[in-house]
Amino acid sequence: MKPVEASITTALTEAFQPHHLEVHNESHQHNVPPGSESHFKVVLVSEAFVGKRQVQRHQAVYGALAEQLRGPVHALALHTYSPDEWREVNQVPGSPPCLGGGARS
Repeated sequence: MKPVEASITTALTEAFQPHHLEVHNESHQHNVPPGSESHFKVVLVSEAFVGKRQVQRHQAVYGALAEQLRGPVHALALHTYSPDEWREVNQVPGSPPCLGGGARS
């Protein structure tokens, strides 16, 4: 695991004690130098999200990742669920193709 991915994983684990956590570095799908850690998708399942709206969940994650968002992380796709919601969904959403960095059609 690379340093930024590891710091995201640690911060989210400490803040949310997740039932399920996936941190995907999707930088390779974007117009960035090889080995970059700038674009991430996070799937986070936590009791902390019970009764919270998506915007509240995302705000909590942004707070937990404030350091990473000030620095190397340029884009963060969040998929946040309560344990009951995750039992219904139980799959990682796909990511759309990148259209930035000169790749627009």
